[in-house]
Amino acid sequence: MFVRTILSCCLLVLLSIPANAYNQLPGEGVTIKPARATWVSGYFHETIIRKGLEELGYSVKKPKDLSPAIFYKVVSLGDIDYWPNTWLPNQNHLLSDSVKERASQVGYVLKDEGLQGYLVSKEYADKFDIKSLDDFKRPEVIKAFDRDNDGKADLTGCPSGWACAKIIDRHLKENGLKKYVRHIQASYEAAMASNLGAYKSGEPIFYYAWTPSWTVFKLKPGKDVVWINVPEEYNTPSEKPLENVVGAVSSPINMGFEVASIRVTANNNFLEKNPAAKKFFTLFRMSVGDMNAQQVKVQEGKKSQKDINAQADEWIAANKELWNSWLDQARQAAN
Repeated sequence: MFVRTILSCCLLVLLSIPANAYNQLPGEGVTIKPARATWVSGYFHETIIRKGLEELGYSVKKPKDLSPAIFYKVVSLGDIDYWPNTWLPNQNHLLSDSVKERASQVGYVLKDEGLQGYLVSKEYADKFDIKSLDDFKRPEVIKAFDRDNDGKADLTGCPSGWACAKIIDRHLKENGLKKYVRHIQASYEAAMASNLGAYKSGEPIFYYAWTPSWTVFKLKPGKDVVWINVPEEYNTPSEKPLENVVGAVSSPINMGFEVASIRVTANNNFLEKNPAAKKFFTLFRMSVGDMNAQQVKVQEGKKSQKDINAQADEWIAANKELWNSWLDQARQAAN
């Protein structure tokens, strides 16, 4: 009875401790070496996370722009502490045993919201009854989508080196589409800007896209464009049909890609020594809608680091109560 009373009193005392009684700057004296991806859509949440770490007292260096293959090597060596641009399962092939031993994924920037697939102008999908990649074997469809008159439909895909490029090539090869479809692998941003202009001029467009991205904000699935199927026999077992995808030509739809999550990956030694940072990574989440909307600003030219800093500050201000709760919990984790 006496022990129970003492424990109850201690619990009441702990619960009554105000948040400001914790160390407000648990990261003071620690310098963090971050990295970020080379794609612009990864800069927004990277900036927000960096601002959170700075509010926790950390000194955060300017992030290094790295490709995924390089990042996983340097984070496992401890030359970089973290980045928030791990796309899974897209980057699973880069998580070698040595990387898994020395680095970990923490939290979810987005959880199971990263859609990927092929989109076609809704007007032309309706006109030609396009439901899947198989329809791009039909002569009238090829002709309509052949913008450079080389006898093949033009598909805006992924630059070489991106994980999606290999998947697209697999779809085209296994489906016998190589002789009917040209996989355009130029700069994605430039190619999609060209597609947007073509769409506004009434021309048909056919492209790969993902969420979050400015493309699904500017070209709305279900209104401007539609997601089409990859024939089921060309999906891997993990590329399962999805129900109720907005703007899909069918439900379920075989997107041809696994639904992705975006996570923070950090060096294990860094996480062990910095529980406040680890807790903040664990708590941090964004909505795909907010990320899509910010990407429109980038596409419209507001893409300098100064612009992105301002956009990050606006997001923090709009989510201040949630933001402060994350910081308070991170501070408590350090005690």
